[in-house]
Amino acid sequence: MSDVFVHESSYVDDGARVGSGTRIWHFCHIMPGATIGERCNLGQNVVVMPNAVVGNNVKVQNNVSIYEGVILEDDVFCGPSCVFTNVNNPRSHVNRKDEYAKTLVKKGCTIGANATIVCGVTLGEYAFIGAGAVVTENVLPYSLVLGVPGRHAGWVCGCGERLRSPAPEVECGRCHRRYRLESDRLTPVDPLDVAG
Repeated sequence: MSDVFVHESSYVDDGARVGSGTRIWHFCHIMPGATIGERCNLGQNVVVMPNAVVGNNVKVQNNVSIYEGVILEDDVFCGPSCVFTNVNNPRSHVNRKDEYAKTLVKKGCTIGANATIVCGVTLGEYAFIGAGAVVTENVLPYSLVLGVPGRHAGWVCGCGERLRSPAPEVECGRCHRRYRLESDRLTPVDPLDVAG
């Protein structure tokens, strides 16, 4: 693990893979079989369970548990105390380890503070899940999701700026990237990389 910072209060177990340039702060636990990409930042009290996957340049804020079955693609942001689940009907007296449901968080997605992502869903590229939302179904790319239960409330640019209603095309007021709405899906017109 060259060029990886691990705070002395944290544990990275044998069998975990951590990419270069990643920083793991206080009281974290990275378990065997976990995979963390390059240039990630894990805040205080983060747990990454076996077989969970964290892509490159992912930011995980304090108090987040990334359970088995969760896959975070590149450039994902997980806000403080956001929650992932991995079983739909847990009981303490019933072993359901063979029933873990996959949750896929696609490239560039943001999950706000205290949001809950119920297992088995896919969050589309550059979607934005507002603070405190409870997501129980798949989320379209670039969709803004708010509330309990979480509902589509608009569209966001890859840079994170909320877009005015596209009809049928809209330009971001911050980065000027253009989008087109077709068949209830927002797609970028400009093939610009918004990373960085």
